[in-house]
Amino acid sequence: MKKETVAICGLGYVGYPVAMLFADADFNVIGVDILEDRVKRLNAGENPIKGQEPGLDELVEKVFKVGNFRATSDMSEYGSANYIVVAVQTPVAEENKKPTYENLKGALKGIGQNMKEGVTIIIESTIAPGTMEHVVKPILEKESGLEAGEGFYLANCPERLMPGHLLENIRYYNRVVGGWTPESAEIVKKLYKNFVEGELQETDCITAEIVKAGENTYRDVQIAFANEMALLCEAYGANVWKVREFINNCKKVTETRPEALRQMHFPGAGVGGHCIPKDSWLLIHEVRDIVNPKLIPTARYINDFMPLHMYDLLKDGVKEAGKELKDMNILVLGYAYDANSDDDRNTPTVPLMGKLKENGIKFEIQDPFINDYQGDIESMLKGKDAIVVMTGHDQYKELSYEKMLKLMGKKPLIIDGRNIFNKEEAREKGFIYKGVGNI
Repeated sequence: MKKETVAICGLGYVGYPVAMLFADADFNVIGVDILEDRVKRLNAGENPIKGQEPGLDELVEKVFKVGNFRATSDMSEYGSANYIVVAVQTPVAEENKKPTYENLKGALKGIGQNMKEGVTIIIESTIAPGTMEHVVKPILEKESGLEAGEGFYLANCPERLMPGHLLENIRYYNRVVGGWTPESAEIVKKLYKNFVEGELQETDCITAEIVKAGENTYRDVQIAFANEMALLCEAYGANVWKVREFINNCKKVTETRPEALRQMHFPGAGVGGHCIPKDSWLLIHEVRDIVNPKLIPTARYINDFMPLHMYDLLKDGVKEAGKELKDMNILVLGYAYDANSDDDRNTPTVPLMGKLKENGIKFEIQDPFINDYQGDIESMLKGKDAIVVMTGHDQYKELSYEKMLKLMGKKPLIIDGRNIFNKEEAREKGFIYKGVGNI
């Protein structure tokens, strides 16, 4: 029996591991990407994801030994696919927070012009509710001359991924499958069962769109609560991490109602990644003028404020040290948005950098997972007046106070956005310490 072919449009943090899993499930996989350099590197067997991703290197090696995967920039290859998975970025515009679908529309146009009749199109990208009906379906129908549900099958099966857990999330998380028709949902459910062990729940497109944008918005709101709690604790002179511990310990010795439990999120230096900073805006996009939402935009503003608050903590620490900001030499620890990852999309470090540059403050950045910033941390610590922790990489947890004291200048500062260091120990050793929610 001839192998079925799956084409993957977009070979980043979503598309690439999905491609590897389809190939491992004995499909013929064609990865389509517009970046020629990436295509060459992928065909040479390079894993483009450099952070800590358990099992991915081994899976890539296995797939390339079998030969089930190849990459191309030629969109005509879509014509040989039985299934096409779209995994491109769907950002929002900075000026108005509306979705900018250039990548998605370009991908759909290329697919529509080349796809064959009877193909199944699956959108994994996170999209605003209503996008399947108002953007995806019309473009595919116009470019192909076929009708969704008749000439081709159409569904969205939104990814649920976190860097550092990509394969685990894909294999074991439950998923929703929104079909344009019930038959479309059934086809996609059967397809994904080749490697997804979690439950695949069938629904319609609009529900699946709301579920994905909604779950990330829920997380954003929860993180904003944790961040505002941190700001309150700073004002009260309390330790937010101890407060969080006690809040989350709200339970009985015996079993209790699950809804009675508390799970306060981590506060920190800001929220990054491709999803959370923009999915709240996607969720409310189509109905913003009708509903006039308040909680969701406020949560976004709180989380966007946190990198700027890191600068405020730095100012407070400099004042306590009796120094001048203009004379400071800073080492920023972390450029990736998440610990032990190379994903720097929407990193909170960028707004902090903007404030430092705006005020003429000398600084360097170190990040073991980002090529441009992989300097030797001990060499970079020499002569620095302060470290500002933006990312909780494991490497930073191994830094000793004694070694930092020897390398850094007098009255060194630790501005801790990820609770990496212990405030009491740092101060006892001679550091001025300011942490988010614990100053």
